[in-house]
Amino acid sequence: MAEKAQKTVLIADDESHILNVVSLKLKNAGFRVICARDGNEALEMALAEKPDLLITDYHMPGLNGLEVASRLRQSETGRDIPAILLSARGYNLNEADVRESGIRMQISKPFSPRNLLGLVNEALGIAA
Repeated sequence: MAEKAQKTVLIADDESHILNVVSLKLKNAGFRVICARDGNEALEMALAEKPDLLITDYHMPGLNGLEVASRLRQSETGRDIPAILLSARGYNLNEADVRESGIRMQISKPFSPRNLLGLVNEALGIAA
C-alpha cells in the first residue's frame, strides 16, 4: 500500500471554507495539499505539480471540474491523475462524462470530511 506522506492532493474549489476544511482534514491525515480557487488555476497547477489526486468542485469560475479533469486526461502530463468530483446534491455524472473526464468518484455537497478522506484513501489505494 502507498504511503500518505508521499502523496500530493490538489484541491480545486472557489469556496474558501471548502478549501480550508478539506485541506485541514487531508493535512492532518499526512497528505501534502495544494489549492486552486478556479478551474484555470487548477489545470495549470495540476500540469505543473503533477499531484497524485485531484479533488475538484464541479461549479467554478473559468473551467468547471469536468473540464479540468477532461483536459488533464487529454494531456501527456496529467492523464494518469485520478479525480474526485465535488458536486451539488442531485447532480450525477453520466457515462460519457466519466469516460471523457476520468473522474473516479463523486461526492455531493454538503459532505462529511471523514467520508471524503475515505474516498481519497480509496482512490490512492491507501489502507485506512
